[in-house]
Amino acid sequence: MSDRRALALAALALASALCVALLVARWVYSDPGAYNFLAWNLFLAWIPMIAAVLVYDMHRRGRPLLQLLPLGALWLLFLPNAPYLLTDLIHLGTRDDAPLWFDLVLFTAFAWTGALLGFLSIYLMQVVVRRAAGVAWSWAFVGASLVATSFGIYLGRSLRWNSWALVTNPGPLASDIWARVSDPLGHPRSFGMTVALSALLSVLYLVLYAFAQLPAAERASR
Repeated sequence: MSDRRALALAALALASALCVALLVARWVYSDPGAYNFLAWNLFLAWIPMIAAVLVYDMHRRGRPLLQLLPLGALWLLFLPNAPYLLTDLIHLGTRDDAPLWFDLVLFTAFAWTGALLGFLSIYLMQVVVRRAAGVAWSWAFVGASLVATSFGIYLGRSLRWNSWALVTNPGPLASDIWARVSDPLGHPRSFGMTVALSALLSVLYLVLYAFAQLPAAERASR
């Protein structure tokens, strides 16, 4: 593993540790178990990150793309769980057994860490697609992934579907998806959330992508 990737993963592990520490501190201060769904959602957010790292490393070792498809499917299936933590901010202020400012720090830490996990995993997958198919296809891949992620967040937040429902309850899930994909304007909440989240995630990803290119740009200017 390169030093840069090791540093990025260590930073994300540190951010996750901070999230857990804040949550435990809240349990000690008030109600043990309060907002415990944040810890579960953070755990799910690490799954696409781990899958992306494995795909990236296997591709660098020359493994055929067909062998990477199962891990790629796992990555896409769980990818919405990472930025989903952004929407957990909806629970902010629903409890009054701790200072609001502390809960704001708590939810922001989880939301930011989840988003970063998702974006870094997309970045690694984009590198794989770029090497395999070129720059244009890599950006098309990013766009499609962000739209699919946004729709997945809608399915989880509004319809309460989870990632493993594709295996445990595929029929009703497929029915809900088809109803909204086949008639997007007939489901304004689905359409609106998907468009708004796609715009937000796209801008955030582009900003982080630009920051990631700064070292290369500085080296080129020397």
